[in-house]
Amino acid sequence: MKSKIVTPILTIVIAAVVLLGGKAALSGTAEKNLGIARNKMMTAILPGSTSFAPEEFDAAGNPAIKSVYKAENGFVIESTAYGYNGDVTLMVGVSNEGKVTGLVVEDMQETRGLGAEALTDVTFLAQFLLTGGDAEVGSSVDALTGATVSSKAVTKAVNSAVAYVTGADTSSSATEWGG
Repeated sequence: MKSKIVTPILTIVIAAVVLLGGKAALSGTAEKNLGIARNKMMTAILPGSTSFAPEEFDAAGNPAIKSVYKAENGFVIESTAYGYNGDVTLMVGVSNEGKVTGLVVEDMQETRGLGAEALTDVTFLAQFLLTGGDAEVGSSVDALTGATVSSKAVTKAVNSAVAYVTGADTSSSATEWGG
């Protein structure tokens, strides 16, 4: 009777040890793969750069900036602005001369079929290429149909990224709601 109880308990303990060992062995793999994917994305949005070093920055100086990576020929800036349905987070490549070299929308919760189109609408995103922090919806940027607020959020995030590199004033409300 005693062996009928001991055998299943021993089996469970061995299985738990094997699972914990496997988890410990693989714990760095997901993080490493995420780093490789992030590096490939940064290389694509800041052409000509291959190494990206995280840079310390003053978040109070520009609260839209979430992270900064210095590269050979510019910066990759993670920038956020509030859209219609929450934060819109972008990775923006900015050359040392203060021009947008590429961008990708990392995360957003905008309305499907309207503001969420900013994730994949190449024509919309291409409007920001080579801008110098002066993009403005209704002037130099055509908003996504039915998604003016989301379009303004992307514009503000891009302009904030450029402002980090150029030192421009980010207190302008030109891309705020109603602006």
